[in-house]
Amino acid sequence: MKLESISKYFFAKSTMISDSPRATASDTLTGTDIMAALGLADLKSGFGLDLFLAKQGISKPDKAVESLCRFAEKQLHQYRAVAQLEDDIKHHVLQILATFAYQDYSRSAASVRTCDCCGGEGFTEAEVFTMKSAFGVARPEEFTGVVRISDQLACNVATQRREVVRVLCKPCDGKGIISNACRCHGKGVVLDKEQTELQGVPVQKECPKCSGRGYARLPAENVRRAICGEVMELTEPTWRRNFKPLYEAMITRCHVEESEAELMLSKVTM
Repeated sequence: MKLESISKYFFAKSTMISDSPRATASDTLTGTDIMAALGLADLKSGFGLDLFLAKQGISKPDKAVESLCRFAEKQLHQYRAVAQLEDDIKHHVLQILATFAYQDYSRSAASVRTCDCCGGEGFTEAEVFTMKSAFGVARPEEFTGVVRISDQLACNVATQRREVVRVLCKPCDGKGIISNACRCHGKGVVLDKEQTELQGVPVQKECPKCSGRGYARLPAENVRRAICGEVMELTEPTWRRNFKPLYEAMITRCHVEESEAELMLSKVTM
């Protein structure tokens, strides 16, 4: 049984919770079997299972992020610059790294993020020029309420003013969210125009922008800015040499733990 298959057991559409229909298979897993398998998988690789369930929106990511912080603390002997920080600062830095590492791990081509341009509101403020029409000072004294159109045009004054108005956000088209999918639309491959013209048939290549992942990763610069804004000032060279390797190791650990959880689940459901 694959790890991705357990999501449907938390959002069942019928009372029959099984891995395969009873009518065509004799080794159908019952609801009790599934719960027992998840319990064993959680006992052996609870970290990976917590990560996957949080990524699927089944549980909150607090437990997974805390486990990721404990993993980072055990690896500090390899990162002296982080280990030499004061305890309060070090704990805060690890918390930020774990939070962003989980966010990067949980990204996919189907996930979305808050629009950076409008902050999720769907509208932005912009300066525009508008035409304002006002009744001029040359209003006839004998005005009785009924005048000719030519007189009205002569008495009206049109002025151009600069105003700040709320306009629809263009990057998100007013939705407030943006898809994390790459320009390859999550496929991970794009058309190789040069080879297509040479061979006369469509030839695809790995997407150079996302390196075949199908989605855009969380910019590491955002992590550095978060640390600078909440904990301490951190220059880009210091971040790249001393802190970013730990951050990348935490992301890699998330994928490793998920793979181990899937392997353990497949063993207990064989």
